[in-house]
Amino acid sequence: MRDIDPASLDCLAALADEGSFDKAAARLAITQSAVSQRLRALEAQVGQPLVVRSRPLALTAAGKVLLRFARQWHALRADMARELGAAAAGARLPIAVNADSLATWVPPALDDVVQAGLREGYGLELVVDDQDFTHEWLRQGAVLGCVTTVSEALRGCALRPLGVMHYTAVASPAFVRAHLPRGLARDNFARVPFLVFNRKDDMQAQWVSRAFGVAAPRLQERYVPSSEAYVRAAVMGWGVGVAPWIQVRDAVARGALVALAPAVTVPVALYWHQWQFGAADSAGAPSLLDRIGTALERGALAALGAAGSVPGAGTA
Repeated sequence: MRDIDPASLDCLAALADEGSFDKAAARLAITQSAVSQRLRALEAQVGQPLVVRSRPLALTAAGKVLLRFARQWHALRADMARELGAAAAGARLPIAVNADSLATWVPPALDDVVQAGLREGYGLELVVDDQDFTHEWLRQGAVLGCVTTVSEALRGCALRPLGVMHYTAVASPAFVRAHLPRGLARDNFARVPFLVFNRKDDMQAQWVSRAFGVAAPRLQERYVPSSEAYVRAAVMGWGVGVAPWIQVRDAVARGALVALAPAVTVPVALYWHQWQFGAADSAGAPSLLDRIGTALERGALAALGAAGSVPGAGTA
């Protein structure tokens, strides 16, 4: 295969990100016709269709392979610019994180990297999904790294353990008085609403199974698809929430929430995965992707250590 034009890879990445030809053209500051021409040339070069022309458009299996290399090329280009002392020309470095981590420890962990990006011309792009599904974004080449529960690295990827988020059940004092005067128990959990992030979220069922020994419990589910709004809904008395201790501990401390059974938690081990390419620069400085991984590792250690564990919790 002949050398692929980097501009064509930029075009493919823009189409994957924007989902349409007109938005990709606007992002690249070229015409829609130019986007189509670059895509056709790339498809002719690899001998396969790369895009399914739907709304929004989607990538074919071959398109996802090239997207992965486009993402890696963007990261390498940013590293090259940084080493040469030049601006990284607006490079985007997409990573996938779970919503609960994004709502708690990830922003402070990445702050130094983001601030450096403002000076050096690159930016992080955060993609949010459930921690059991962020790994698929990496597999498909849509992101360069991910925070996930998957403990086995993909071929060609490096892995770093981050720590454990402990999930515990909470509710507002008013909700407890009105609906759980005797506490949450095996004989009443099915009659009270549980707050659920989205239809991928089974944390509430996991907690009930651990607490009461019930396999595949059926719950009254109330969906609140935002980590911050989820905790706010619990404080307002919308139902029982199962949330990371680091996210609710302040509310528990000030009496806005009550831990319903603090001895019971669901521990969720998190890992950082990243594509393994590039290396330290000539001065020994790590690549941008390695800097992101190190920042997440340090931030997770600080947030998910002893301070992230529920006092007196066990694994009942």
